[in-house]
Amino acid sequence: MIPRRLGIAVVGFGWMGQAHARSVMRIPSLFDDRSYASELVVCADTVAERRASAGSGFGFSEVTDDWRAAVDRRDVDVVYVTTPNMVHEQIVTAAAAAGKHVFCEKPVGGTPAQTVRCFEAAEAAGSITGVGYNYRYAPLVRHAKALIDRGDLGPITNYRGRFFSMFGADPLGLLSWRFELDQAGHGVTSDILSHAVDLAMMLNGPITEVIGSGATFVSERPVAQPGASHYARGRPDDPTGPVTNEDYFAALAVFANGSRGTFEASRTITGPESQMAFDIYGTDGAASWNLETMNELQLYLAPKDSSAAERGYMTVRAGERHPGQRAFVPGDANAIGFEDLIALEDHQYLAAVSEGRSHDAGFAEAVAYVSVQAALLRSWASGAWAEVIPLTSSNVDELAPRDPAGVTGRRAGPAADAARSRCREASDG
Repeated sequence: MIPRRLGIAVVGFGWMGQAHARSVMRIPSLFDDRSYASELVVCADTVAERRASAGSGFGFSEVTDDWRAAVDRRDVDVVYVTTPNMVHEQIVTAAAAAGKHVFCEKPVGGTPAQTVRCFEAAEAAGSITGVGYNYRYAPLVRHAKALIDRGDLGPITNYRGRFFSMFGADPLGLLSWRFELDQAGHGVTSDILSHAVDLAMMLNGPITEVIGSGATFVSERPVAQPGASHYARGRPDDPTGPVTNEDYFAALAVFANGSRGTFEASRTITGPESQMAFDIYGTDGAASWNLETMNELQLYLAPKDSSAAERGYMTVRAGERHPGQRAFVPGDANAIGFEDLIALEDHQYLAAVSEGRSHDAGFAEAVAYVSVQAALLRSWASGAWAEVIPLTSSNVDELAPRDPAGVTGRRAGPAADAARSRCREASDG
């Protein structure tokens, strides 16, 4: 088979734009049997230093500050959108209208309404879509999925999902776009809770009902310069601006299969560095996985004899027997890392494009998540359980208002005051 050439444009060259570009560069050395030959054609970014890096360090044929010029190029087949969330929609819809296939980082828009419009534009154009739910591709997550589907854990009764990150724990962490409603849309419900809930639905099926609540613990941050990372830190005497979306969210959920679940996400927690994790429990077994130790799966399989003395969790270490692992390293217990997940994700997506088939996760899965998100935001505003109703263009304005009852960015009382106090103490010191 002669591989199909796929010309690639990357719009937005921050952390994730660079990660996808690196994976495209690596793919020929990782996947010999691929049905495509990918080429980095053009990178668009508003920051001059990033454009320079894209040309000199990544080998893009062209760099530009005009994303429209990138999207419109005839030799571009696939557009990767890795910009701040609130500009996803205009780029995605323009790319789809130009006949391109589109991969967009989650959540595909800053609001549920934008996600729905992106999905419908891509569907109308016949674009094959991808969304950046990269944790789906961890080899041991895939292994857990196989165990669940095979029935090894028995009927599922309980699920616990969480994403705890410390990137916003420091009150001097910069006010990057992720902390602003006008650029990011919602906060952790769009940014990191989306990963936890998407993975839950991949492993355990649809969610039908939720109740949730959120809070903002750090209400002001040092103002950032354009292009600043959300990991960067300001100085005590820097001017500050308000955080306008949520730092934390917690939820209870009912799944379509009758199981019950809990979810938490925080970007201001102290302790966990990047704890994207799940625990799933069935009548015959249980499994637990954590990004911080992504090459290990904790697995419990109930013994046939309930009095067996040796029952308990075992540690399954990732190896070449697990889906995707062998592309990076042979043998067992030889670790892979975060950007290897991006490479697996990109390979699966580009293979789908070259072969003319749909990709999972695509924009349909993005809409499935924001349908849950919309119910969570309604629940936060009302304080009551909310039904998860699939969002469409005909119901999204009613079911997913931009900021229901003003809850986004709501302060968390004494905790927010304590964070500001730490910031003032740092300033005095």
